[in-house]
Amino acid sequence: MKVIAAYLLAQLGGNTNPSADDLRKILNSVGAEIDESKIELLLSQVKGKDITELIAAGKQQLASTSMAFGCGAASSKKEEKKVEVKEESDEEDFNFSLFD
Repeated sequence: MKVIAAYLLAQLGGNTNPSADDLRKILNSVGAEIDESKIELLLSQVKGKDITELIAAGKQQLASTSMAFGCGAASSKKEEKKVEVKEESDEEDFNFSLFD
């Protein structure tokens, strides 16, 4: 997720084609660990694609996933058991009441 955030920050900063070095600089600036494989994977997947189209496609997928989860969760919901929690009183701890 932090690699994606670094990519988006670079884009917002005006860099329309961020490189691996650009992402490393951003991640280093905030002290984040750098995972080279994730940087390379992200850059290979977004190469030649417009960021606004990627965001729009992501929103669409998120919306459809949310709808599917919402419908499925309601139909498979099981009844939860209630657990009674006995409240402790000071009387039990000290064998006397402060207001006697």
